[in-house]
Amino acid sequence: MSSEELARRLQRRLDAEHRDTKPGSPAQTASDEEQPPRERPGDASSELTEKLNRRLDIQDGTAKPKQMKVFNPYTEFKEFSRKQIKDMEKMFKRFDSGKDGFIDLMELKLMMEKLGAPQTHLGLKNMIKEVDEDYDGKLSYREFLLIFRRAAAGELQEESGLMALARLSEIDVSTKGVLGARDFFEAKVQALSVRSKFEAEIREEQEEKKRMELERKQRRAAFKELQSTFCS
Repeated sequence: MSSEELARRLQRRLDAEHRDTKPGSPAQTASDEEQPPRERPGDASSELTEKLNRRLDIQDGTAKPKQMKVFNPYTEFKEFSRKQIKDMEKMFKRFDSGKDGFIDLMELKLMMEKLGAPQTHLGLKNMIKEVDEDYDGKLSYREFLLIFRRAAAGELQEESGLMALARLSEIDVSTKGVLGARDFFEAKVQALSVRSKFEAEIREEQEEKKRMELERKQRRAAFKELQSTFCS
């Protein structure tokens, strides 16, 4: 049974249960004493129902836009260094030819061809499906980063398209971060090390900007001096 058919059946069942549980209805009166506990918002079954219903709404074109959360890759993906995340961002933007903040099926096809690992149409769809959290059929920047997180954690199949993408991207994510530490003390030391490295990278970027600004001023001054020599 396809997920779409399952979603429709779940929706019909929920609608039927909603009608039967209205106050004063015969079904409600008969089942007051034997009614099973309702799903709590955090239950896995209710989350699955919500995801399936949203997927169905997206396909029907009736889905309401989700309220966008502020996404900070540096705080959410702490296992990666700033340089690694910047390299991933550059790669994402390079293949986001539509400049809409997503990599769709055709853009992913072009990416895999450029990396030397072309995929079938079905293979490309399966690649997106593995990390497509909102079921929109394309990769957001966050979902793109999830590929490298799963690759670093060893959660991808060796012969999968996503593993080929991560391996051929030339972005080194083999070093595990704080989450890979074996015990609390190792994790604590490594967390401090990651933080120090993070701060050092920021300082290095700031120093680089200062150097570039100084060189720009020096070139401008030299040009003005040369200009005044010719004009005098």
